[in-house]
Amino acid sequence: MAAGRAERIRAFLPFLGVGLGMVALLAGAVFWMQRGAHPELRGSIGKVRTLGLPDSSTIAVVDFRFANRADYPFVVRRVDLLVETAEGRTVEGAAVSEPDAQRLFAYYPVLGPKYNQTLVARTRVRPGESMDRMVAARFEMREEEFGRRKGVRIRVEEVDGAVSEIREERR
Repeated sequence: MAAGRAERIRAFLPFLGVGLGMVALLAGAVFWMQRGAHPELRGSIGKVRTLGLPDSSTIAVVDFRFANRADYPFVVRRVDLLVETAEGRTVEGAAVSEPDAQRLFAYYPVLGPKYNQTLVARTRVRPGESMDRMVAARFEMREEEFGRRKGVRIRVEEVDGAVSEIREERR
């Protein structure tokens, strides 16, 4: 009787394997089809420029490139610039608007040229489109402290709530 039961189990195993394989293929196909449904920006930070101010604060200008990998447009709601200090604290900067950024580059030529437009709210990024943009912010820390940072992050929030982060790869 035990031999009959073992034989039935052994006969059932190939069908179980085929069934599990089909479920795995179906799950993989669903994930594959949904890969572009999640709004997310991917990118890299190209250059971080700083300007120390007399009141012991620092202006940081970050140039970056990103792309919309989703199948849907990405509409920017908010852009934040954050720095992780050498001590591990995360500090959020006070964003600089596009008109103020233009004045900043005009008054402080030590920053160099303004290469890109500022990434602002309501910027629409089409599916598959890539852009070069910049963001500038004021941090309440000395330029030397900012220079010892572990890294910079640009946090971009989409109008539907999805959040993407672009991180500086600091060596």
